[in-house]
Amino acid sequence: MVHSTWGDWFVQNEIEAADPDGLAVWYLGCNGYVLRTAETTIYLDPYLGDGSPPRTIRMIPVPMDPADASLCDAVLVTHEHIDHMHPPSHRALVEDCGGDLYAPAASQDAPNYDGDVEAPPAETVAPGDDFTVGDLSIHVRGANDPDAEEPVTYVVEHESGTFFAAGDSRPADEFSDIADEFDIDLGVLAYGTVGNIFHTEDNPPETYPTDWYNDGEQVVEAANQLDLDRLMPVHWDMWKGVGSDPKIVHEHAASYEYPRVVEIVSIGDRVDVGEPGVVQLQDRRE
Repeated sequence: MVHSTWGDWFVQNEIEAADPDGLAVWYLGCNGYVLRTAETTIYLDPYLGDGSPPRTIRMIPVPMDPADASLCDAVLVTHEHIDHMHPPSHRALVEDCGGDLYAPAASQDAPNYDGDVEAPPAETVAPGDDFTVGDLSIHVRGANDPDAEEPVTYVVEHESGTFFAAGDSRPADEFSDIADEFDIDLGVLAYGTVGNIFHTEDNPPETYPTDWYNDGEQVVEAANQLDLDRLMPVHWDMWKGVGSDPKIVHEHAASYEYPRVVEIVSIGDRVDVGEPGVVQLQDRRE
């Protein structure tokens, strides 16, 4: 079900071999991340599937097989879409590594996955919930994703900085409240274009323009609602037909107060929440 293009080196020799001084974030592509401190490892919306052509055609490698991981304290899910709530990507992290799965009720009751891998049991989360995993404080807050049921966002606090994951949310009234409550150092927002997608789930299947993610104006609007010092546009690299060039976000943001920095990353990159810039791979650092 999961076929890692990169073998096991990325998870074993890069992510788990690192000794971060603070909160580090590895980008898994799509809208997935590994968050690590010296004592805690969290996966957030990891999607390691192949896509479902011709509806969604994966354009980037699968960087790891979850069966090769040995460290996972928790898996966080923002909503029920298959590239966020994907049992084959979560099961080994929960069962083999002992991680706890956290997901909204709708993601557990009606995930957009119809395969034969049973989803592991999960703790139900909703906006307003707060809990801790190791040395990380997790805050569940609201979202605005018109294509999802009960979507949530996550604020992850560490003494080295604060990370915000929006899932596939567009600008939201809740974001201003989040900005008042938290001083976010690094935030990720889904970015892409409207694409002509063949919807195999329709009866009969149809092809029509599909708006799944923020465009340039929306991603900057959301960044200003959140007072983001650093914005990391994501999801632009994943599906054929709805991709975009994140470098153009600089132009959309030029006349606004936020974001102050636009972090452009590609699959496999590491960024540290407390400091701008991509961190070189472990073998290059050494």
